[in-house]
Amino acid sequence: MDLKLYYKPECPFCKKVLRFMEKNDIELELKNIHDQENKEFLIEKGGMNQVPCLFIDGKAMYESDDIIEFLKEKFNK
Repeated sequence: MDLKLYYKPECPFCKKVLRFMEKNDIELELKNIHDQENKEFLIEKGGMNQVPCLFIDGKAMYESDDIIEFLKEKFNK
């Protein structure tokens, strides 16, 4: 399964997801949208300029609580 988390360091909802990942030793590929290429990909493929956004095999999932729930189920945390 290909998982990539698009985030912005100052976003409180991104911080919530990142804290959960750190607390539960979950490592994913992280994509900071301050990098213009990452931001353009997020808008083009996800349809919105909203973070956090977890791409699951190329499909976008938004909302920090939904992402955390997915990670809990996927990694049995």
